[in-house]
Amino acid sequence: MAITKKDHFPAHQQRIAAIAKALSHPARIALVSELASQNACVCGDLVAELPLSQATVSQHLKVLKEADIISGETDGPRVCYCINWTSLTQIRQDLDAWLETLTEHQECC
Repeated sequence: MAITKKDHFPAHQQRIAAIAKALSHPARIALVSELASQNACVCGDLVAELPLSQATVSQHLKVLKEADIISGETDGPRVCYCINWTSLTQIRQDLDAWLETLTEHQECC
């Protein structure tokens, strides 16, 4: 396997970057918000909530699932999605820890 430049960075920085990339599209933010507002897994209803095609919504869900932000379970011919709250809690802790390491500088430019 080839070594990429990102392999030179610490694991926590790679995790934060992966999460930021997964959340970098407004449709994915909308999907996460919609799933978080539900008390159950959602199957086909997500397409009706966004002005996007089924295929596009599926691609966005795939990105979110690969980032472990959501989980999906196959239920016959469909997949039901819900927030992975354990992972989301860890993501929040990672982001909070990173933000705490940043210091504010009074002067810029």
